This record gives sequence, C-alpha cells and structure tokens, in this order.
Amino acid sequence: MKKFFMFLAVAGIMAVSANYASAQDETATSTEATEAVAPAPANDLAALTAAAPEVPLHQALKTKFIEGGAGFMSLIIICLIIGLALSIERILTLSFQKVNTKKLILAVEDALQNGGLEAAKDVCRNTRGPVADIFYQGLLRYDQGLDVVEKSIVSYGSVQMSKMESGLSWISLFIAIAPSLGFLGTVIGMIQAFDAIQAAGDISPNVVAGGMKVALITTVAGLIVAMILQVFYNYILAKIDAITIDMEEASIDLIDVLTAHKA
Repeated sequence: MKKFFMFLAVAGIMAVSANYASAQDETATSTEATEAVAPAPANDLAALTAAAPEVPLHQALKTKFIEGGAGFMSLIIICLIIGLALSIERILTLSFQKVNTKKLILAVEDALQNGGLEAAKDVCRNTRGPVADIFYQGLLRYDQGLDVVEKSIVSYGSVQMSKMESGLSWISLFIAIAPSLGFLGTVIGMIQAFDAIQAAGDISPNVVAGGMKVALITTVAGLIVAMILQVFYNYILAKIDAITIDMEEASIDLIDVLTAHKA
C-alpha cells in the first residue's frame, strides 16, 4: 500500500509540473494581451473593472504560484503531496486494523471452552489488527504461565505501537519544512525587492508593494500546507490512541479469560 501511495505522490508531482508549465504559458499570454491594450482613460477605469470577468479559482492559484516563485512553491507543493500520501496511507491502514474487541474476546473465550488452545489461536490468526496479533502472542506462551503471557502482551504491544506510528515522523517533518521553505522564500523575495529598489534608485510604492506581495506568497503557501498536514497528523494520533486504548482493555480481558480457563 505504501508503494501505491508513493506512486500517487510521484503522479501528483508530475501534475504540478505540468500545471506550472501551462500556467507560465497562460501568464505570458495574458501579459501580452495586457500590453497590447492601450491604457484606458481614468473615467473609463471603473467601467472596465466592472466589465472584467471574474478569474476562475484554479487560474488565480496558478497565477499566485508563478508569482511566488517556481522553486520554493514547487518544493512546498511537493511537501503537501507527499505528506498527504503518507497521511492517507496511515489513515487507511489504521482503519483496516480497527476491530470489535468485545466480539474478539467472546470468540476467543468460546474457542477456549469448546476447542481448546489451538482453536483460540486459529481465531486470532484469522482476525486482522494489532489486538488479534497481541492475543496470538499471549496464547503462544500460555503453557509457560500467566506471568509470561502478560509480559509477552506488554512487549508485543510496544511493537504494535511502533508499527502504527510508522511514517508519522515523516509527516511531522513535512509539517516543519513547509513553513520553513515559505519563510526562506519570503526572505529571498524581500532581498530581491530591495535589489529592485536599489536598481530603480527610488523607493516607489509600486516597487515596494509588488516585491513584498510576491515575497509573502511563499509564507502563506507554507503555512497553509503545514495547517493541512497538522490536521491529518492529529487525526492519525487520535486513531492510534483509540486503538491503543482498545489494546489495553482487551489485554486485561484476555488475562481474565485465561485465568478463568486455567482455574
């Protein structure tokens, strides 16, 4: 499943590159068209503004993408794509691992009473999820005593926790990198704006405002990407916490069932 989502991430990156190329062409075309039109008189400015068609959202996003600088904006979008791919993979994996622990406990207890230890192991083998895996590890060591069973459950529970948290470090990395790239793009953009002011030899409001606007676009994009990934990250943590609670409660119930069966 991870390979599948990485393939989707690569496809997304290729789509971003294609959109960037088309956006450049469209921006160049609109620039040429703007230059070809003669400046309108001041009296007709309001009429032209009212008659101008609304720019579609995707076209506006492409324009802002170009204005922010292809280098930093592409890196920020790549962070978003890979982060979303990892997040969706974790969410789907954790959703498949969620089982009804109450039914599993009843099934294991019924198998112990009617079919013995091997029947209970079969129930755990045929059930997906970390809870069933922990039960199976405990049943494997049932003959060694309940103390050994309890220790094996605790140890294998830590292993399952590590598996569930796999990939979270990469998501948190992209959450930190995206705004950092945005701030870096802003700093570089401001340096370029000051260079333009120095070259013009005049602190014109148009030069200053234009340079600052372009510089701040990367910061906005980085913060938006970080907030999106942070929501997914917290949702994944919530799912892991819910599964962990089920694991702990089910482990206690399993010890009680094995104690009653041994008595």
